[in-house]
Amino acid sequence: MTRIEVPNSSLRRRPSRVKRTFWLLVLLGLLGAAAWTWVSLNFAYSEGDRAGILQKFDRRGWLCKTQEGELVLYMMPGTAIAGIQPQVWDFSVRDGDIATAAELSKAVGHKVQMHYTEHRGVPSACFGETRFFVDSVRVVDDPVSAPK
Repeated sequence: MTRIEVPNSSLRRRPSRVKRTFWLLVLLGLLGAAAWTWVSLNFAYSEGDRAGILQKFDRRGWLCKTQEGELVLYMMPGTAIAGIQPQVWDFSVRDGDIATAAELSKAVGHKVQMHYTEHRGVPSACFGETRFFVDSVRVVDDPVSAPK
């Protein structure tokens, strides 16, 4: 008589300890990166105000579209020194802040005062190319006229 063997289902292969440890480390790494991103975007390192002439404001990027701008920091009237290039301050606007972006688009060429927060350690340029995020703007003067 021929003997028929029935497979024993209680002896299934369990994943090895090395595979489980590897996937656990990958999961912990992803959770750590997500936590760091959340902390760096929600807690400001510093905040303050800047004033100057809004030179440029645009939406740029290949894959991640961000809103970026340039503010020319002006000196007090009568203190400009010939041959010295003005200092330009680069800033970003968060993607969800549509009201601030609309105000900045209208204010190009005007003297403005901006409130910003600085977020250091943001892990990706998809949130903004700079670490300075403007959250409000106020136009303080008429547009700057070009020299004739």
